[in-house]
Amino acid sequence: MSNKDKLATCFRETLELSETDAVETLAYQKHPSWDSVAHMRLIASIETAFDIMLETDQILDMSDYQKATEIVSSHGVSLS
Repeated sequence: MSNKDKLATCFRETLELSETDAVETLAYQKHPSWDSVAHMRLIASIETAFDIMLETDQILDMSDYQKATEIVSSHGVSLS
């Protein structure tokens, strides 16, 4: 599984999305499943999947899927 697929899986499993749901357009509090509790579960899922520790400002800045890719990439994870 590629790192890009791994990140998408974190979103799909945490937000209980189907395999056909697009993750690229997801945004915090714009999707009914992505509330503050789901946000913290998503952070934990990403940290576990990529063996990284996100900074507090990164956790607060993760407002959509695109921002998540930038944040994960900043930890040296290739998502291409």
